[in-house]
Amino acid sequence: MPRRIAGVLIAVLSLTACDSWLGENAAPPLPGKRISILARDKAADIEISGAAAKIVLPPPEPNDDWPQAGGYSNHAMHHTMVSDTLERRWSSDAGSGSGKRRRLLGQPIVADGKVFTVDASSMVSAFDAATGERLWHTDLTPEDTSEVYTSGGLAYEDGQVFAATGFAQVVAVDARTGDIQWRQNVSGPMRGAPTVRGGRVFASTVDNQTYALAADDGSTQWIHTGTAEAAGLLAGNSPAVDGNVIVVPYSSGELYALRVDTGGVIWQDSLITARRTENIGSLMDIRGRPAIDRGRVYAISNGDILLCLDERSGRRIWEREIGGVQSPWVAGDYLFVITNSNEVIAVEAKTGRIVWVTQMQMWEDPKDKSGRILWVGPVLASDRLIIASSDGKLVSLSPYTGDMLGWEPAPTGITVSPVVANGTLYFLTDDADLVAYR
Repeated sequence: MPRRIAGVLIAVLSLTACDSWLGENAAPPLPGKRISILARDKAADIEISGAAAKIVLPPPEPNDDWPQAGGYSNHAMHHTMVSDTLERRWSSDAGSGSGKRRRLLGQPIVADGKVFTVDASSMVSAFDAATGERLWHTDLTPEDTSEVYTSGGLAYEDGQVFAATGFAQVVAVDARTGDIQWRQNVSGPMRGAPTVRGGRVFASTVDNQTYALAADDGSTQWIHTGTAEAAGLLAGNSPAVDGNVIVVPYSSGELYALRVDTGGVIWQDSLITARRTENIGSLMDIRGRPAIDRGRVYAISNGDILLCLDERSGRRIWEREIGGVQSPWVAGDYLFVITNSNEVIAVEAKTGRIVWVTQMQMWEDPKDKSGRILWVGPVLASDRLIIASSDGKLVSLSPYTGDMLGWEPAPTGITVSPVVANGTLYFLTDDADLVAYR
């Protein structure tokens, strides 16, 4: 019979980092329950039934590439592989970092032995994945403007890098040389990375329109329009594509499933609740990328909705009053999510039942509650959940228990989620340093 438990589990970071910030190999969980108090005005009230579940994950598998934001087009990477002990191998300057007027928004992508980044001034760079040597860089700023805008991110397919820019243009770049191949104007700036699949590029604008473009020449194949929203979070989002279904999130909180070939609507849902009253909390933006896995769609919004839907019909399989702006990570039968309250949670993917909750640090100065910390991730790599923070910490947690395995300081703050490819973990810091651990 379910019972309600309230307690606090805080991942306390010691004054000195662990010798190996990944820690030892994570062990399966001991019996017990973990629950935390949310950092908002009211405590969490989450039901946990019976004995703690024993989390079983698929074995780690190597992935040679990370070709777009979220990894693959469906944003379901499951369990990636890195070595048991990671060491910093190289660091390279990727251009302009975040500042008061511009932000780094796009994840690095990895393909064809190269790492590609886009900086806060819309400059795309290519680096040798093994050494960090910069191979080329290309400024995406149109010739007829002197303004500098933040761009959303990158995607790769068949020798081309596609960029969704703040100049209301999707740009295709030759991955080998950096030469611009085509530009296509769209209705508004973009803050999220494009998604590419099967010769089509999908990109969403800040005014909630999604474009399907031909990868070879940029011609428009179809446009879908959601409800316009007056305000939204700075970062945008990327559609998820699986087969002939594209799932598109909007800043209005709307979630659409469309046909890849025509843009026709299959189903529509809205991740909106009336409960939130704080200014930032009133934004129903879906910033975390939705994930599609084995016939299910997982999505989370800033407006306190985490849900699982049937991919075909859009029927809600389960939902929880949990909000977040980071992308859910699907691994086998489990889902790992960072909440708006800086909790890392493990959820049963089929039922929505919460297995464990670990509360991460909320404030740089906990006493004065100043300097709000943003945690990004998670990424599951070789039995470790990897997360990073805006105050400059790299942390590994056990995916089986939520226990902290280790941590080490980053060069600066990190507000872009890390990526994994070919056994290497890549971070892009707020100062636009691209750092590789192998």
